[in-house]
Amino acid sequence: MGTVKTCEFASAPINASLQPADKIRLLREMLRIRRFEQAALKAYQGGKMGGFLHLYIGQESVAVGACSLMGANDHVITAYRDHGHALAVGMQMNECMAELFGKATGCSKGKGGSMHFFAPDKNYWGGHGIVGGQTPLGLGLAYGIKYKGLTGAAMCFMGDGAVNQGCFYESLNMASLWNLPVVYIIENNGYSMGTSLARSSAYASCLAERAAGFGIDWDIGNGEELYEVRARIQTALDRAHKESRPTVLEISTYRYYGHSVADAKHKVYRTEEEIERYKNEHDPIQLWKARLLEERVLNEEQYEAIDASIREEAAESIRFADESPYPSEASITEDVYYEVDRHTTAGRTGRHFFND
Repeated sequence: MGTVKTCEFASAPINASLQPADKIRLLREMLRIRRFEQAALKAYQGGKMGGFLHLYIGQESVAVGACSLMGANDHVITAYRDHGHALAVGMQMNECMAELFGKATGCSKGKGGSMHFFAPDKNYWGGHGIVGGQTPLGLGLAYGIKYKGLTGAAMCFMGDGAVNQGCFYESLNMASLWNLPVVYIIENNGYSMGTSLARSSAYASCLAERAAGFGIDWDIGNGEELYEVRARIQTALDRAHKESRPTVLEISTYRYYGHSVADAKHKVYRTEEEIERYKNEHDPIQLWKARLLEERVLNEEQYEAIDASIREEAAESIRFADESPYPSEASITEDVYYEVDRHTTAGRTGRHFFND
């Protein structure tokens, strides 16, 4: 990695307040995502799971940086590349890996798979398979926060391809019109599914600038630098908390693998040299590790010990998922309607009222 560059965002209040243990925890969380995804890919290649698998490798600093800022009334919702966000909010590897295996012990009881991790108890409202489909849902979370008079925000993550979906612009219009505390975070990894940004999107300087048409504040940031991710997102959260105003934040990042494991041509629409350059020069984990070494917060022995423990955690999650049972046939009608499962008045009568 060479010499660590000075980061102007290191002195931002939200970062200056970090203690050595906090910084190591952020490293640990990024490593947990990386090792989980690597273990999942190996299991997929070994025939342990099917369906889609959208890996978050290379983008870890975005989810970890954002979720490290969550308060009691802050919420997260994202698209189908959702494993990183799930782990960043505090979900366990076992429940996540079991879900990938389609097992009953999974976070969605084996019925959701890779694209549908959920943890309502952690204010995590999941991954969503429809491109852009989470953007109006994020708006709804923000509406609920404001309706209840809470100080909080909804962080809604999306890819650069989702920016071109109509529902996103409908959401921006309502967010601005109704002054809703939503932060739309565009994780721009440059390629949508398999089409470069230049070929898929019309833009003057960046995608976030489109928010200006709705009177919404916008910003851009470098996703490989954890200090910068945290500082820029904290500014957006402050705006949501104090002014109940939305923000669109575009964070540049990069995925090392294809759009999903089914993307066999990801080394065709981009060069192998490009991929290796990002791995060697822009890896968020290695950059953060180098920064902590320079700050004398971490040494190599500590790093190796942390990494070893996380690798074992990932290996254990594979064992747990492998040994877990599949959902029963009888459970196929469960978890369809919340009200029906819990025998609420709405579930018994079919009548739903906003204040119930």
